Amino acid sequence: MKRNDFKALRDLSPADLVKKELELREELFVLQMRRGTSQLENPMRLRTIRRDVARLQTVIREQKSGEAAASPSED
Repeated sequence: MKRNDFKALRDLSPADLVKKELELREELFVLQMRRGTSQLENPMRLRTIRRDVARLQTVIREQKSGEAAASPSED
């Protein structure tokens, strides 16, 4: 995922973001298993997937905090 794609993530719904995160985590798991058996072709892919997961988590957190700030608090 490129940085330009990261901006498009902000337009996705929370359910879509969670689904995308799950897909990336599954891919990360597979890559980690391949690394353990020395069958990993592109070790840099691990790094990019980890960063993409972090980006997704950031957007999810921002959306949750935005919803909390937008909803009126009951006193």
